[in-house]
Amino acid sequence: MHRHEGPPRGKFAAGLAGAVVLATTAAAALIGQYDDRPPWGTDIAYEGGFVQASRIRGYDVDGSRTRALLDGECALMERQGMGGPRAVHDPAAWVAGCLDGAAGRPSRNQGIVR
Repeated sequence: MHRHEGPPRGKFAAGLAGAVVLATTAAAALIGQYDDRPPWGTDIAYEGGFVQASRIRGYDVDGSRTRALLDGECALMERQGMGGPRAVHDPAAWVAGCLDGAAGRPSRNQGIVR
């Protein structure tokens, strides 16, 4: 029976070091591009606004809060910081999601293909 010993230790160490350098470079590039905002931050912000407005709409018995949301309260809520940490990623997307949720439209992020 023949035993295979694999690559020499020097080649293995060099390959491993190269892979670590490549992964570190890729991570640094992503961090430099997005800072602390995730690449899908726009989707997170939109869904945050959509869910919040949908909840308000669901508990609104007389429709006054829903009309207020559609008349500008979504943007006011975002400016006052009521959107929470999700709105920070993309405030405009949060407001768009809030308006869609208040109007009763389906979320633009539903489905497999967007």
